[in-house]
Amino acid sequence: MDLNLQIMDMAGAAPEHSAVIVNFVAAIRKQLKNSTCFVYSDNVQYKWQTEDGEEKAVIPDASINCQTKKKRGNHFVGIPRFVMEVLSPSTESYDRGEKMDLYRMQEIEEYWIVDWRKRKIEIYDLDYENGIPRYYLWVTVTESNKNELKLIHFPNVKITFDDLFDEIEP
Repeated sequence: MDLNLQIMDMAGAAPEHSAVIVNFVAAIRKQLKNSTCFVYSDNVQYKWQTEDGEEKAVIPDASINCQTKKKRGNHFVGIPRFVMEVLSPSTESYDRGEKMDLYRMQEIEEYWIVDWRKRKIEIYDLDYENGIPRYYLWVTVTESNKNELKLIHFPNVKITFDDLFDEIEP
């Protein structure tokens, strides 16, 4: 079985990288209580089949999964509705390229790319062009428009810009 795993040079994430993930999960977790959805941090693995039949494994920095019964061993085969990646210099091209494309092919509804160094969030929404899934940049949120930060597909779940970047110096 070929998992086609990609080996990355990851000497350890900056504490700020982890803090963004923790801040997100902490803000969202209680809001999803008593629902069928759960928020997960960067320890949850998803495995999917690509269009050409390859099995790919991926570990998002954060995800919201409403298909938690689609679990096999220590990984999910179901599709999360939301995925967030926090950029690192060693993973930025992968997060913006192959990983984003895999999320698009799996039809994950919402994808956030967070750059903690620039204090910027790119929010991508999935839509279709001639039946083909495609991500569209819905909004880029910075300090100047921080009140626009919201989860598109979870309108009752709230997180503020200041909560996401709490205790992270610019």
